[in-house]
Amino acid sequence: MEFVFEAEVSPRLSQRAVEVVERKGLGHPDTICDALAEEVSVALCHYYLDNFGTVLHHNVDKVLLVGGQSRPAFGGGSLETPIEIYIAGRAANDVRGVQVPVQELAIETCRAWLRQHIRHLDVDRHVRLHCRVRPGSADLTDLFLREQHRPVPGEWLANDTSCGSGFAPNTPLEALVLSTEQLLRAPAALQAHPERGEDLKVMAVRLGTRTRFTVSSAFVDRHVRHLDDYREKRAGLLADVQTLAHSEHVEVNTADNLDTGSIYLTVTGTSAEAGDDGEAGRGNRVGGLITPYRPMTLESVAGKNAVTHVGKIYNIAARRIAGAVVSDIEGVRSAECFLVSRIGRPVRDPALVHVRVWLSFGRSLENVEGRVSRIAHDQLAAVADIRQDVLARRALIL
Repeated sequence: MEFVFEAEVSPRLSQRAVEVVERKGLGHPDTICDALAEEVSVALCHYYLDNFGTVLHHNVDKVLLVGGQSRPAFGGGSLETPIEIYIAGRAANDVRGVQVPVQELAIETCRAWLRQHIRHLDVDRHVRLHCRVRPGSADLTDLFLREQHRPVPGEWLANDTSCGSGFAPNTPLEALVLSTEQLLRAPAALQAHPERGEDLKVMAVRLGTRTRFTVSSAFVDRHVRHLDDYREKRAGLLADVQTLAHSEHVEVNTADNLDTGSIYLTVTGTSAEAGDDGEAGRGNRVGGLITPYRPMTLESVAGKNAVTHVGKIYNIAARRIAGAVVSDIEGVRSAECFLVSRIGRPVRDPALVHVRVWLSFGRSLENVEGRVSRIAHDQLAAVADIRQDVLARRALIL
């Protein structure tokens, strides 16, 4: 393992001139794809563990949502063409002659998640699910079977040459964007406002001390009586965002044209019914945000296995390393971590660990590098814990 450390004294990110933060809500087509990919992976893990005592080779991180066609109307419209969702990837489906019901498991898992989280979607009528998960390649399947004989899970071998990145802590704006979306779709909030769908996107731009929030929110037609009712309910959402985001500079559904009646009205509460398609990996990163002014990778994390796929493991681990550096070392204002793997090398032994820290003014560098190195090594030594957190749905913010 090659360890590279950098440190400098610098203002916090929140003190820099520009900051852009975005969150695609749980009902956004891209987030739906990520969530379904992750749920199928978790379901496969549990099935493999229950029946074979180990997690077997799988990656189901390729999910495509093809939007349908709808006819929303005040008081209730209709979905004319169903949403189509394709789940693709690789998974062990024949384990020494024992068949694994991969397709049935994937379809039922997706149905259950959609029923639970997109409350105005009639899954039987509004969605068509297609499972295109195929058996894994012989070499990667064999790699997993060989791993069963390794007593230490962290010694499992990386199945890809890839990289991961993470940072800590969230800036005040990042925390606000994340909490605003989550609080707006909390069960109590949705019960109080049935007209609000789960497809809610929050974009925040800060220029110096001026911050503006732009919110896109799908309204559910059966709970909106007429145009004035929509106008009033949109104003109510705007006021709620202003309160949650602590900002007067908020706009909601800026593409609306109230004069012509062109508004963001849906049958199901998600733009997937007509206005937008979706794909896994195009949405929020591990921490639940899209942060273009922060380090990010192009890895589609959701749906990758949490045993050997470093495209997933290293993005989670890098975020944890950065978080531990900030919380455990006094005077470290923020940290970034980058991990690079090499296929066939133990997961807990990356080819490169690169950590950058920003220190408080007047803080000495003495002993910081050694402490950062120990934290990185400790976190990587415990990398097998990530699998348990993934199975318990504690590792990703969707």
